[in-house]
Amino acid sequence: MFDEWLDKYEYLIELGKSLKDYPESSKTDENLIKGCQSRVWLDYKVEDGKILFNADSDAIITKGIISLLIRIYSGRTAPEILSSDFSVVDRIGLKENLSPTRANGLVSMISKIREIAAEIEGAD
Repeated sequence: MFDEWLDKYEYLIELGKSLKDYPESSKTDENLIKGCQSRVWLDYKVEDGKILFNADSDAIITKGIISLLIRIYSGRTAPEILSSDFSVVDRIGLKENLSPTRANGLVSMISKIREIAAEIEGAD
């Protein structure tokens, strides 16, 4: 969709701004994703077998990254998420165009999404 990385960063920033409000009461250690340099909170609910994610971050690019992941994986079932290879991240070149700390944070976000899906899959 974009040829230049500056355009992609601007798009990530816009995605971050589009996240719905995240309640302060949900900004808990339990919802905090470990392994991110920035603070990223992720919670979820399950409706009709689909996982609906909600998130926030204190850093604008990171907020855009988690927003992108939510757009892709929210509304899917646990088996759909678990069978995903998350190759979209590689196809768009996101990981290699992030700083090492942001790339590590991206991996942590993906791991947390998969962990939640595995937890839900195990509960069924």
